[in-house]
Amino acid sequence: MAKAAENKARAGEAASDPVAQARATVLDGVGREVAASFPGITRLGGQIVAALYLADGPLSMDALGEELGRSKSNVFANLRALEAAGIVERRRASGSRHDAFALRGKYPDVVVGAYLSRLRRVVVDKVNLCTRALDMLGDTRGAEADAMRDKLTSLQRKYERFATVFELVPIADGPIDLEEVLDALPESALGAVTAMAKRALGLGPRALDGKRVASGRKP
Repeated sequence: MAKAAENKARAGEAASDPVAQARATVLDGVGREVAASFPGITRLGGQIVAALYLADGPLSMDALGEELGRSKSNVFANLRALEAAGIVERRRASGSRHDAFALRGKYPDVVVGAYLSRLRRVVVDKVNLCTRALDMLGDTRGAEADAMRDKLTSLQRKYERFATVFELVPIADGPIDLEEVLDALPESALGAVTAMAKRALGLGPRALDGKRVASGRKP
């Protein structure tokens, strides 16, 4: 009951304080973003990321629990998941008896980097999965085996192409600086990737011309 009353009081303060309103909005938005991107991390985990970004320095588990109005056990569980994802790290000041926590790199770079690292691992895992399944099929023939072989070969080829893309992007595991990565890419290469992405999403010139023709308008 006391915790509920405290949270209600916080909500009342936020409603009359523009800074608190903005802070609450960031906490909620980042909370949803991170939870949607990483299995095992809840909205509280994303709020922890936002709180660490907005803080002037590392925060203890007690400080995070107090700021976010959540129990130490819930905060601890999400901190462990964030550490495992490579987003948060522990720090201990000289002479301190307790750990504090901070982001492993800039925000949002550290979150994007962790997501890309996770996605890259998924792609490699799926390439290996297709390889194992195809090895199990071996030279087995028949309609069912041939159909499965075709599907697995097609899927493997697609994942291998995804893996090639990750090899072209100079992003390693761990904290990254997205601006530095983008600055390192040749402008022509960045423009080509942007154009391809737009076409794939139906936003490129070719797609727009098709829409004009379909609607009866001249390009």
